[in-house]
Amino acid sequence: MHLRRKIDDFLVEWKSSADKKPLIIKGARQVGKTESVLHLSSRYESFVNINFALETKFRTICEDGYGTGEIIRNISRIDPSKNFLPGRTLILFDEIQDYPEIATSLKSFCMEGKYDVICSGSMLGINYKRIESNSTGYKSEFQMQSLDFEEFLWAKGYGPETIGDLLSHMKDNIPFNQTTMKSFGGLFLDFCILGGMPEIVASYMENGSFEGTLALQRELIGDYKEDIKKYVEGIDKTRILNVFNHIPVQMARENKKFQISKVADGAKFKDYWGCIEWLEDAGMINICHCLHSPDLPLKGNYEGDKYNIYFRDTGLLVASLDEESQEDLRANRNMDVYKGGLYENVLAEALSKQGYGLFYYKKENSTLEQDFFVRTRKSLVPLEAKATNGRAKSLSTLIKSDAYPDINTGIKFIHGNIGRANGIITFPWFCAFLLRQYLSDADF
Repeated sequence: MHLRRKIDDFLVEWKSSADKKPLIIKGARQVGKTESVLHLSSRYESFVNINFALETKFRTICEDGYGTGEIIRNISRIDPSKNFLPGRTLILFDEIQDYPEIATSLKSFCMEGKYDVICSGSMLGINYKRIESNSTGYKSEFQMQSLDFEEFLWAKGYGPETIGDLLSHMKDNIPFNQTTMKSFGGLFLDFCILGGMPEIVASYMENGSFEGTLALQRELIGDYKEDIKKYVEGIDKTRILNVFNHIPVQMARENKKFQISKVADGAKFKDYWGCIEWLEDAGMINICHCLHSPDLPLKGNYEGDKYNIYFRDTGLLVASLDEESQEDLRANRNMDVYKGGLYENVLAEALSKQGYGLFYYKKENSTLEQDFFVRTRKSLVPLEAKATNGRAKSLSTLIKSDAYPDINTGIKFIHGNIGRANGIITFPWFCAFLLRQYLSDADF
C-alpha cells in the first residue's frame, strides 16, 4: 500500500528540474525514504537500486576512482543486469552510512548530469558531517520524518478541500460544529496512538483496526536499540541506551526538564551531551532548548545545558508507556497521561514536522514556565499544550507584562473549539499541523 507523502511532490519537481543536483534524503529508520524513491522510480525507464547495508559487494565500486564512468563500470561488472541509460536512469545509493565514500562521487555525477542520483540512509545523520564534506556544493537535501497528521488524513481519504476548510476556520476564528469536532478529534486520537511510521499506518488502513500495531511499534523500538548497539562503540553505547530508555520515564515527572543525573549514578552533563546529540542526529528524538529569556531572536538565545527531550514520533512514545497508562489512553481515550507529557510530545512533533526549532522557557525561582515558542514576522508567539480550556497563568503573564515586548498574542491547543479571548487563541488539537500556514498570514 503506497501512502501519499509530501516528499512525492518534491521528488517530481526535483526530477523535472533542468539543473538538479544529486539528492540526499535524511531521516530515521522506516520513515518511508526508500518507498518514496521506489514510487518515483516508475517515472524512469531504468532504476538502479544499491543498498550498501544489504549488498556489501558494492562497497568496492569507488576503488578505481570517483568518476561517473569508473563507478558505473564497477557496478555493471558486479551486476551486469543493471542498465544505465543516460538521461533516463535513476540511481539510488541506499544506506550510505555503511559506505560514505560514495558521497565523494556526487561531484562527478552532478557535473556530468547523465544520471539522476539519490542517496539515503536510516542512520545518515550520525555520519553526515563526513558525507557533507565530501559533497559540498554538489548535492541538495531533504529531511524526512514519519507521516504528519495531514498525510494521515490523506491516507484516510481527505483531500485539499477538507484541509483548506480547517484552515479557513482557524483564520476566520469560526468554531467547528460538533460533527467536525467529534470526527477529527477521533482521527487525531487514532493518529497519536499509532504515530506516523508508514508500516504501522498502512497496517491500520488495511486492517481497519489497531490489530498488531503495538507489536510493530515495539519491534521498531527494538530496531532503534539494535542500531545503537551496531553503530556506537565503547561506553557511549550504554550511555545512549540509558538516555533513550529514560525519556518516557522522565516525561512522567511533574518537572519535564530532562535530568542527566536521573539516568545513572554520578551521570554528568559533559559526559552525556554527545549521547543526546547522537540520538537527535539519528532522527530518534527532538531536543527542546530552554531560552535565556522569552525574547527574539530565538537562535542562540538558549541555555546549552537545559533542555527537554521528546520522541520524534508520538506513537513510539505511546508504545513505550507503562501498561496502566496504555490502558488509560486506549480504553478511556485519556491523553492526559504522564502529567501532560503526551500533549507536549504531540505538539513538539507537530512543530518539528513543520520545520520549527523547539524552545521553552522556565524562569528561575518562579512558577513562570511556557511549553513552546515560535515566531512570526513581527513577534514571538508562546504556545501552550493543554487538556482543557482552563487557566493558563504563564501564558497570560507573558502577554500582559511589559517585560516581554516581543509577545502580544499566545496560542493554546486544547480538547476544545476555536476561540479567542484576552490575547489567547485556542485551537483544537487536530489543527496543530496547520500552525505554520495559519501564522504565515497572521497580523501579530
